[in-house]
Amino acid sequence: MRIAVTGAFGYSGRYITQRLLTAGHEVITLTNSARRPNPFGAQVAAFLYHFDEPGKLCDALRGVQTLVNTYWVRFDHRLFTHGQAVANTRILFDAARAAGVRRIVHVSITNPDHASDLPYFRGKAELEATLQGLGVSYCILRPTVLFGKEDVLINNIAWSLRHLPVMGVFGSGDYKLQPIYVDDLAQAAAEQVGGERNEVLEAIGPETFTYRELVARIRSALGVRRPIVAVPPRLGYWACRLLGLLVGDVIITREEIRGMMENRLFVQAPPLGSTKLTEWIDRHKDTLGRHYTSELARRVDRVSAYHSN
Repeated sequence: MRIAVTGAFGYSGRYITQRLLTAGHEVITLTNSARRPNPFGAQVAAFLYHFDEPGKLCDALRGVQTLVNTYWVRFDHRLFTHGQAVANTRILFDAARAAGVRRIVHVSITNPDHASDLPYFRGKAELEATLQGLGVSYCILRPTVLFGKEDVLINNIAWSLRHLPVMGVFGSGDYKLQPIYVDDLAQAAAEQVGGERNEVLEAIGPETFTYRELVARIRSALGVRRPIVAVPPRLGYWACRLLGLLVGDVIITREEIRGMMENRLFVQAPPLGSTKLTEWIDRHKDTLGRHYTSELARRVDRVSAYHSN
């Protein structure tokens, strides 16, 4: 099949692309980062999104049977917003339908919610509804936290444990997460490209942690001694804001803290992934958290390759 993957030079898109190439598919990518190193060379042709010129976007998608969409933004910024991401994704979906794309595999989030005032979860709900009404076969994958060598969250928790005298958790830390290995998500996406049935899959890993348990497990693997203390969410946010100024990143937003504390990264469902985070951490404990990974730098720098932790 000829398949289009958004962001093949980035994080999850790269793993999905590798899975598809290994399976013998032809892959093209849509990207804002055409100058970023192409890890696949001549195997994967790159086309700009051209959200402002939908005709060009449609032309790039002609002959594509399936679109795998990972396009999104993690937080609002002066250079990008959730509102723009929703509008752009709708343009992408419309262009795919006009180009004759038969199926869309779309990466969403656990617990999307039209009624939420959190733009991340509301925007994801709006896009799911748009896709379900598009008239094109679809599969919606709903992951929580991804982990892997290019990971942000798990790596930066480890970095904090290595470099800070104390590690804080927001409130009690008893809200839950179900991290999934990025290549397990990629495998699930690759398995869905040739399907015909409309479905929604909760893309969670085999282990469930409270946030405090997750931090404690990483601390144990690293062999460091750092107190883990409960801090009021407001104080924790401002501490992260100050640290963010020092490392040049948006470490976490108020909305992300609320989303975690509302247990939006937890669902009652069987696991889709099989890779255990605890075992993965043990295998990578010597390199995990040695360097800080900046989400903002990845968004602003459209030339450099993602580095592995």
